[in-house]
Amino acid sequence: MLLDETPLFEPSLLQELDWSKNTAPFSPPISPSSPGEGLVLRPLCTADYNRGFFKVLSQLTQTGDVTAEQFTKKFEHMKKTGDYYVIVVEDTALRQIVATATLITEHKFIHSCSKRGRVEEVVVSDVCRGKQLGKLLVSTLTLISKKLKCYKITLECAPKNVAFYEKFGYAASDEAYMQCRFFD
Repeated sequence: MLLDETPLFEPSLLQELDWSKNTAPFSPPISPSSPGEGLVLRPLCTADYNRGFFKVLSQLTQTGDVTAEQFTKKFEHMKKTGDYYVIVVEDTALRQIVATATLITEHKFIHSCSKRGRVEEVVVSDVCRGKQLGKLLVSTLTLISKKLKCYKITLECAPKNVAFYEKFGYAASDEAYMQCRFFD
């Protein structure tokens, strides 16, 4: 099985974002093309399996024991659908993933057969917190959803994180979040 540098989605999408439309302040300034010294923001690739991608995800939630084969199969499925935008921040000196977040687009019949974006799995490694990477990830995914012409973008968060997401223009909705879990 080949773990390579093939991106999950076309990297030019990140370069085409209109960063002037970003609503969150950054001090010092950073952007998708300039995330900080020794860092690169890019689409997920299968080689990231060996660069600590699951180590970072495990700081957010349970990941389970995922083999390289399972990862590659899921990656190929996500790439084929064209509806998944998993971005990572890599520390180029360490060749390790230090942050990640996901945008999923859902195709709808409502709103003239539009799309809805959903932000998931925003996590920054504990060794890199305080470098504005969480803000960078959310700002980037929000701008991608605008570029993809989503009629709205949503996310779920703990009450303690509401103020963080409000910086990007997110607001609590009148809808109640409900769930039915099938696995632990």
